[in-house]
Amino acid sequence: MAFDPEIRAALIDQVRRFVRERCVPAEAQVAEDDLVPDELVQEMKELGLFGLAVPEAYGGLGLDMETECLVGFELGWTSPAFRSVAGTNIGIGSQALVLFGTEAQKEQYLPKIASGEIVTSFALTEPEAGSDAAGLRTKATKDGDAYVLNGGKRYITNANVADLFTVMARTNPDEPGGKGVSAFIVPRDTPGLSVGKPEKKMGQQGAHICDVNFDNAHVPAEMMVAGEGEGFKVAMSVLDKGRLHISSVCTGMMERLISEMVNYAMEREQFGKPIMQHQLIQAMIADSQAEAYAARCMILDAAKKRDAGEPVTMLASCCKMFASEAVGRVADRAVQVFGGAGYVADYGVERFFRDARIFRLYEGTTQIQQIIIARELSRAAKRGEI
Repeated sequence: MAFDPEIRAALIDQVRRFVRERCVPAEAQVAEDDLVPDELVQEMKELGLFGLAVPEAYGGLGLDMETECLVGFELGWTSPAFRSVAGTNIGIGSQALVLFGTEAQKEQYLPKIASGEIVTSFALTEPEAGSDAAGLRTKATKDGDAYVLNGGKRYITNANVADLFTVMARTNPDEPGGKGVSAFIVPRDTPGLSVGKPEKKMGQQGAHICDVNFDNAHVPAEMMVAGEGEGFKVAMSVLDKGRLHISSVCTGMMERLISEMVNYAMEREQFGKPIMQHQLIQAMIADSQAEAYAARCMILDAAKKRDAGEPVTMLASCCKMFASEAVGRVADRAVQVFGGAGYVADYGVERFFRDARIFRLYEGTTQIQQIIIARELSRAAKRGEI
């Protein structure tokens, strides 16, 4: 739905104040403890952040893509761990249900997902399948009115706290690629489902990823989403939306880093004047601003097209590739502008440098985005559109 401008402005202002007044002061502690405090998680629930993309009919805010991206810009202003707390509920963990779930599935789960009572997780990646989503090996074997899941998933965000998993598994071993893959909703308490310990990571402390294993886990047939063999379509549809969301978060981080650079450069003096007056410093900051502005424009253009019902697979990949690569460059420049201080934990810039690196990997690596863009251009050429 298209949001009323006044309602949208009030929502964005509310999220902005929460991020800057509550999250930013807690960043260092979250990184130290590797944990987002319960009271901040509760405030996020009360703000409706867990239900941004859940339709209003099921208790969510039902944001259109453009408004969701505007919220993403604000969430990107602080450590990504805060967004990650609700991120799977906003995106890939819930959208299979929103887009393809039966009415019974939606009524059972979406209200609790929107409120944050249920935390979701999206289990696609495996030891031998990540970028090659169609190459997954987790099996779902039909057994009467149920499927038996066997296999393992890797690097699954929020798995340690998830109550509900959207799991991609191969239901037809004789069907190559994505055609034999189906999607299932699997509650955490399903016998045979186990979750490993959180991995130690380069950055984004406070956000967690774990292995998820299935050992003869019986899942009722009615927990399948969209029908047998439709899992790859579900995954790709969910990822289109998720890539725009992640792009907006990358852009918000760029804008935060630019603010940090400018304020530091206005105060730090070298050679008798603030370093902001030195042209080579100005150049790094100007390049960063141009990239952040370009990313913001790209994302809002693609989001509006998606809201209008236009296909945005190529545009979403363009946004994700550009924004995730750009935020890495901006984070690197921020360390450079801060000099020695940029390498010291007290200033927080080195933390953002580490946090930014993962954006080029999840929701599809940069190289996968390049393949998608080239593929979509080839298809357009065959249709005589370019």
